[in-house]
Parts: sequence; C-alpha cells; structure tokens
Amino acid sequence: MKTTASNIASITALLLMAVQAHAASIAFVNVNILPMSSNEVLHARTVIVTDGTIAVIGAVDGTSLPEDALVVDGTDRYLMPGLAEMHAHIPSSSSEELDRVLRLFIANGVTTVRGMLGESGHLELRQSIANGSILGPRLITSGPSFNGRSVNGADNGAEMVREQHAAGYDFLKIHPGLSRAEFHAVAETANELGMPFAGHVPEAVGVPAALAAGIASIDHLDGYMQLLLPPNADSSDGPGGFFGVLLAGEALEGNIVPAAEATAEAGVWNVPTESLFEHVTAPIDPDELADRPEMKYMPAATVEEWKQRKLEVTGDSGYVPAVAARAIELRRKLVAALHDADAGLLLGSDSPQIFNVPGFAIHRELQYLVEAGLTPYEALRTGTANPARFFGKAGTFGTIEPGLEADLVLLDDNPLENIESSRRIHGVMLRGKWLTRQDLDAMLETLRR
Repeated sequence: MKTTASNIASITALLLMAVQAHAASIAFVNVNILPMSSNEVLHARTVIVTDGTIAVIGAVDGTSLPEDALVVDGTDRYLMPGLAEMHAHIPSSSSEELDRVLRLFIANGVTTVRGMLGESGHLELRQSIANGSILGPRLITSGPSFNGRSVNGADNGAEMVREQHAAGYDFLKIHPGLSRAEFHAVAETANELGMPFAGHVPEAVGVPAALAAGIASIDHLDGYMQLLLPPNADSSDGPGGFFGVLLAGEALEGNIVPAAEATAEAGVWNVPTESLFEHVTAPIDPDELADRPEMKYMPAATVEEWKQRKLEVTGDSGYVPAVAARAIELRRKLVAALHDADAGLLLGSDSPQIFNVPGFAIHRELQYLVEAGLTPYEALRTGTANPARFFGKAGTFGTIEPGLEADLVLLDDNPLENIESSRRIHGVMLRGKWLTRQDLDAMLETLRR
C-alpha cells in the first residue's frame, strides 16, 4: 500500500500537467456562460481568472485581456460551474486507490466532494487540497461513522460527537443500527455544537423523527419507502431489502406528496443516489453494466465484486422484478415531489460503489434526475448552486460570478438542451488550475486496465 507521502507525490505530479504553469491569468474568450444562478445562457463573453478567482466577466468586444494571460478559445463552447459529488467514499489516505479516485473525479469535472465515510488522514488530505499541494476536488469530510457497532449507548454516542467536533471534521456520518436513544443523543449533542449530521435513517428512528431531529441530509432516500407504507403495514420482516426495494408492492403513491412536504417544512435536504439504487435493483444483467465504457478505469476485481453484490440483491428470495420496477417508479416520483415541494436536492451517486465509477457516475445521476422529471437546469443546480447553499457557502462557489472561486468546466455543447452534454468536457479548472482535454485524457490513460 502507498503511504500518504507517496500519494501526495503522485497526485502533486499532476500539477505539472497544467498548461498555464507560468500564466498569471487565464482568459476564456468568446465563451457561452451557464451561470447556474439563473436558467439562461450568457452568449459571447470573456471570463478572466486570476489567482484562482473569477476576476472579470464581460462582453467579448469590451473586455481587455491581461498581457500575460493564457487564452482559452471558448467559441461554440459552454462554461459552467464545476460539479459536486455529494455522496462519495474517499479511500484511506494510505490507499493505493486514492490517486485513482481523485483523478477520476477531476477528469469528469467534479470539483467538490463530500466524503461520507471519513478517517483522520482525510483531515490532512483536505488541507493539502485546500493549499494546492495536492490537486483534487474541494473535500468536505465526515469522521468515522456512527453505527450499531461503533456506538455503545447514548452517552458513548454523545462523547463521539464531541471528539469528532474537536478533531475538526466537517460533519457526522450516520449509518444504520443506532438505537433511538443513541440517535437522539448524537443529534442533540451535534445540534448543541452546531455540527451537521447526515446520511442514513436508522430503522429504529424513521424519517419523521430524523426530520424533527434536524438531520442535515438524508441520503439514498433512506427510510422513505417505509414512510410510504399504509399505517397498518406489517414491518416485522425488517427494513425490506436494499433501501426498501422489497416493500414497494405495499407502498402507497398517495403518501409521496405529504412526505415531500414534511421534508421541505423541516428544511432537510436529500441526496437520492438514484444511480446506485437503479444499478443495484433494476433487473439488468450485471454483465451489461460491467461492459460500460467507464469500467475500464476500475480494477477488474472491483468490477467482479460489484457484479456479485448485485446478484446478491436480485437473487434474494423476496426479490420480484415487477416490485423492483415499482420501487424505481416510486422513487422517481418522490424525487420530483421533493423538488416540487422545494425540499432541497443534492447531486450524489455514492461512488465508488456498485457500478458507480467516480465522476462518470455523476453524469449518469444527472440523467436519472432528468428522467425523474427535473429539467436539465434543475438537475445541474443540484450539483452546482445547491451544494454551495447547503454548505452555507453561496457566493463562494457553485455559480459563475466575479469574486467566486474558479471551479469551472468547459463543455463542447449545451447541457441545458441535452443533459448528456455534461459529459462532453473540453477542459476543467480547479480553483484556477486549468487542465485541457489532453491533460484529462492523459490522467485517464494511466488508469486504464
């Protein structure tokens, strides 16, 4: 396994690939801007980035360029904010997979990542990315998770919260298995300290209690399928399979809007990770998923493991393809209802997880959101402006405006017209560091099997 130092050396080497190594400013000239602060295209603009910040946005004819600026031709191209992966699993700082995951995110225009299962090494990694010694997406990290094995009683849960707060983690990760008393002790202590907690909804707690406790985000729509059941439903068989897939036959569609409205009233966000759910539960041959082009960037053993995990779900004695299809239909309607109720949605795929290759999976997640009923603009907002709002950082990143950090993606086509154009990446800028398509291809080539 690589050490943290060798990981840093490996990833820092990517900095040498940036073509603007000696340029004080970078200018995108004659580019079309997708500001993500509004559903519009600002045509024929010049955007000047200096010292990692968007310094100037102006009309092509009326904007002077710094003498030493590196000029990027934006003709017939579209500049949008970098994307956020709001449910990621960052490998250990000593893992040989860390370099792979960071490169895959960068190559796909992911400039912010919320790591949902952290460790102490991620605190150093977060700082190294922030100060530029490692090239990677902005990292927001939790500590080790709160779950049925890590927490031993309410008092222990509260103490763990205080320890992670003191250590400097950004938020707390909730996993299944907590008792109701443990969950509430964690929530109350976190709220006292002003520390967000997010993730799963323990079975003993349920969505209504999680909303009331002030959970920052519910991920995977965890617990909502149970919430859609009729009041007299028998839940003695447990949680109902993978995020309640086996319960869909009993779920009531009429409960979707009230659930969405309750979520909005509580001010709780959701990270649907619909790509994960559909990849796992849909009656699709796992070999078909394993043959997707992006799988060549993952180790063969990992892809084989993903195939087996999918077979475990679809091979469950209670699995019925028609019920799984209904679960997918209900979840998509829930996503649309959450959006319509103005309950915040955040873009996330839970990568690297089952058939979700880092970065590539985000673009598939965007497609699933559009298929659920969001417009391309609304889907893109979940990965740009919305994360900035969620973190309380609106006006720092997530839109294209003067004074904001220069996390940008240059596209060869307009994703507002076709969401699949989000994949047509011409180049990526990470807080002022410009990586061309050639640079990105070179990064990917090192990862090919």
